[in-house]
Amino acid sequence: MKLEYFITKRLVTTKNYKSSVSAPIIKIAITAIALGMIMMLISVATGLGLKYKIRDKISAFSGHIVITNYDSNITDITIKPIDASTVESADIKEIQGIKHIQKYASKAGIIRTETSFEGIVYKGVDSLYDLNEIKDYLVDGRLPKQIQGMSNEVLLSKYMADRMHFKVGDKVTTYFMKEWGNKIPNVRQFEVVGIYNSALQQFDANIVIGDIKHVQRLNRWQSNEVGGFEVVLNDFDEIQQKGQELYMKLPSTVDSKTIVDKYSNIFSWIDMFDFNIMIIIVIMVVVASINMIVALLVLILERTQMIGILKAMGANNWSIRKIFLYNATYLIIKGLLYGNAIGLGLLYAQKYFGFIKLDSSSYYVREAPVLIRFTDVLLLNVGVVVIAFLVLLIPSYLISKISPVKAIRYD
Repeated sequence: MKLEYFITKRLVTTKNYKSSVSAPIIKIAITAIALGMIMMLISVATGLGLKYKIRDKISAFSGHIVITNYDSNITDITIKPIDASTVESADIKEIQGIKHIQKYASKAGIIRTETSFEGIVYKGVDSLYDLNEIKDYLVDGRLPKQIQGMSNEVLLSKYMADRMHFKVGDKVTTYFMKEWGNKIPNVRQFEVVGIYNSALQQFDANIVIGDIKHVQRLNRWQSNEVGGFEVVLNDFDEIQQKGQELYMKLPSTVDSKTIVDKYSNIFSWIDMFDFNIMIIIVIMVVVASINMIVALLVLILERTQMIGILKAMGANNWSIRKIFLYNATYLIIKGLLYGNAIGLGLLYAQKYFGFIKLDSSSYYVREAPVLIRFTDVLLLNVGVVVIAFLVLLIPSYLISKISPVKAIRYD
């Protein structure tokens, strides 16, 4: 063991590589490992960051599971109310993992100014609705005050505010069509107290958030009648399981749907990130492994005489193989150190400065989000070391085929 350690230390600390044939190969191998690690770190951190960011945005505006009448499944507009007591009396509170259940109701309308008009979906919420998740997307103003009486304060999207030239503090005149009696629309005037920007066109294009009592009065509903419920979970990863449990406990007159099903096109798209990340990781590991195999083969050929001398001195094949494997592992770790330093440096720079911008209409975010988790970094590094070490066992087998006599004569 002392002999292996001495020779290994001699190999990795000597500056012979700078003048030897293997020097360029060694540098290429280290560079390939470093670049591979940089690419893997960036792909994992940005892929997961984008996936979680979009997921959190959708759940901030829709909860995790939406409970509605069957008639309201096709559209976000409330068609028929739900008696809140029928849902609240169900055994859904017995389901573990539910963080919060909140009421809402929606109604289609039109915002009109002297020069233009826009169709909207007025989403009414009550005083128990958790608006703190939306607070992260405020770009101006504040959240509406949740009072016991009827509030005229609303949140407007930046997309709509820019198109209609509204700003915080402006009065917004809104028209809602009647479903009975004369067809003269109901007119309501709201005050814009906050402007949000989710970068999700499904919400920004028409959602206006205000008091649920306006919807109840416009639709002539009772105080216990709502459009639906949004269920917020503690763990998003349990959404399908909890969605099924919730569906089984609800009355037959209502339906529940997870946001994964409701926005299936978006979630199908972000699910592809995992596959893309795996493809990048596999390609980078293969490239790095091939470079290390070539580097090890060059080292073995260049040290053929040394191998012959060691065998003549009584060293067995495995002892000599370990010398070269230790040396190759040192080079792998050296490449990983460079790769981690550069990769994590770029990721933290993006996280805090956001210098890489994205088209929000295509990616639903304004800048590339980054999610850096210690476990991901650790698994990537350990995985690369283990896989590369196992792959290098194959070329190191060449040492057992070297004859001591021929090797000593080798020049």
